[in-house]
Amino acid sequence: MVLVRQMAVIALLVLLGMYLGKRDRIDAHTARKLSALVMDIVNPAMILSTVLTGGITGSRTKILAALCAGAGFYGALCVLGVLFPVIFRVKRAERADYNMMIVYTNVGFIGIPVGRALLGSGGMLYVIICNVVYSLLFYTHGVSVLGNAGRIRFRSIFSPGTCMVLLSLILIWFPATPPEVLTETLSYIGNATVFLSMSLLGVSLARVKTLRGITSPWIWLYLAVRMAVVPILLVSVLRRAGAPEIMVQAFCLMAAMPAANLPLIQAEKTGRDTEVLSQGIVISTVFSFAAIPFLMARLF
Repeated sequence: MVLVRQMAVIALLVLLGMYLGKRDRIDAHTARKLSALVMDIVNPAMILSTVLTGGITGSRTKILAALCAGAGFYGALCVLGVLFPVIFRVKRAERADYNMMIVYTNVGFIGIPVGRALLGSGGMLYVIICNVVYSLLFYTHGVSVLGNAGRIRFRSIFSPGTCMVLLSLILIWFPATPPEVLTETLSYIGNATVFLSMSLLGVSLARVKTLRGITSPWIWLYLAVRMAVVPILLVSVLRRAGAPEIMVQAFCLMAAMPAANLPLIQAEKTGRDTEVLSQGIVISTVFSFAAIPFLMARLF
């Protein structure tokens, strides 16, 4: 029920964005400016405020185990993101897009509320750490792949987003209680992430033909590999490693999420073509309605 409600919210916000795009209330120039705002300020504030207000508890042993699992998982995804377009002979112009969709899924807007509802407070430690590792990787690896033709530039690593994510990681390891006014300010800023990012997705969709993506064989291969094979393999590896069942459930849930919107936002920010990313986000989100409940029911 939580998943259905979150998908309904996404659909309404995307439709609003499509309306704004069709009416030219948000043109390409405005979209790039808003994308920069989401990337550099609003989304990092959401991650930081979630850490400060989420009641994340756990021993440092658990935190370290979760960080190691998250680093290993996303490291493997980075390798798969490079291999998938080559193995399945994706068009060269679309390889970076499929790389991003393989590595980055919607572990934030969809993953956090769904994880809180399905896993309870015991699983939220792993959900939040998964988000922190995801964000740290995206603001380094993801930004570089989309913005620098695959080359990582040292200067791009130290963006406002990277700094705020690193601060989130420090606060998980060294819990602190900041002034309430600071926490509330970050929460207000972070709350804008959902509206802005989903509306910008709608604006992007207003410029492309989404249905054309359904006929692409690569999108179906992507759905099979990323939303079925990857979660199943992850569950098998974690269980063999002796991971706690709640940790296995949390990482499986995050691995089964649909394609994330941050790569789309970064592509908009840099002026890249967003057709493939827009199609992948919409199709994978619709597909997740059936895929996530089925996987969680069969594997647990």
